[in-house]
Amino acid sequence: MSTETEPGTETEPGTRQATPAAARTTVATHDAPSFWASVWLVASREIAARLRSKAFLISTGILFVIAIGSVVAGGLLSANPSSTSVAVVGSASSVVGESAGLTAVPADDLAAAEALVRDGTVEAAVVPNGDSLLGVTVIALDSPPMDVVNALSVAPEVQLLDPASQGGFLVYLVALGFGLVFFMSALTFGSTIAQSVVEEKQTRVVEILMTTIPVRALLAGKVVGNSIMAFGQIVAIAVLVAIGMAVTGQRVLLADLGPAIIWFAVFFAFGFVMLASLYAATASMVSRQEDVGTATSPVAYLVMIPYFAVIFFNDNPLVLGIMSYVPFSAPVGMPVRIFLGSAEWWEPLLSLAILLVSTVGVILLGSRIYRNSLLRMGGRVTFKQALRG
Repeated sequence: MSTETEPGTETEPGTRQATPAAARTTVATHDAPSFWASVWLVASREIAARLRSKAFLISTGILFVIAIGSVVAGGLLSANPSSTSVAVVGSASSVVGESAGLTAVPADDLAAAEALVRDGTVEAAVVPNGDSLLGVTVIALDSPPMDVVNALSVAPEVQLLDPASQGGFLVYLVALGFGLVFFMSALTFGSTIAQSVVEEKQTRVVEILMTTIPVRALLAGKVVGNSIMAFGQIVAIAVLVAIGMAVTGQRVLLADLGPAIIWFAVFFAFGFVMLASLYAATASMVSRQEDVGTATSPVAYLVMIPYFAVIFFNDNPLVLGIMSYVPFSAPVGMPVRIFLGSAEWWEPLLSLAILLVSTVGVILLGSRIYRNSLLRMGGRVTFKQALRG
């Protein structure tokens, strides 16, 4: 019979000596994760939560559909320019044939041409008239067909001293696209960050997290995780648009739009970090989900301003110039100016430097507000209290 003895103890046959608990217990010590390990831990959790969210997947799918649909529509319009059908009688066909945008439908006589106009087969009829300057008369049903009149009109030659590189309507669509993508992505992910902060605060999960993770790492992880998802969404949309333009034969437009898209992605990456920090900071000042909208409304206004500004002032060089240097609107204003060709080579770099400095300042301010407000429960924390600590 063999017996096992603890080190430093002696036992007699048939007896057993109790081993002290301190001698039997092995204390396992675990080092706390480093700052960057904590940041990535929180960031990966945020990314996983977004990927499991049906609302996020649906909204992303809608953005993709809109992007692909706009590219396909642009390709179809460019491949099939619109044309207006008009009935022509006799020698009027030679006048219509020289006018772009009109499709001639032959008619035997004036009565046949008028019948085509009345039944809606054509928009108007063009018939010979020896007394007219052009030698024809336009016949319509109930209102002057301005598209036909403009196509038949003789316009003087126009010379531009400083011609615009892009058409007005195209510029409007590009500006609207940049503004809409920035608005939807920033608002969607910013609201997600705010709701996550308040949810953790309301359920007091944040108190458990703060026992192992520094407050700064918790804030940084939320910002980094959602920034990665937002930036990935922007890149995916840009890739889809580029592929769609290449497939639909819009390579010339893609060459003009490509640099603006790249700069938009760069500006968005830093601009969203700034906005995400503000969303997290303002959300930490309240303790209920019902108060999130009120607390984050100032940040939402900063997201909405660039969107509405490009809608109303996309053809105003002064407003676009100001927008391209203001940190909150630079992600929209500067890419539009790059597409227009009105920005010097150094202007995007200067604007980006201003945005970087502003982002660092906002992160420091937001971190202080977040740290001082996170454990305050009950009523809403004022900015004065959040800044004081």
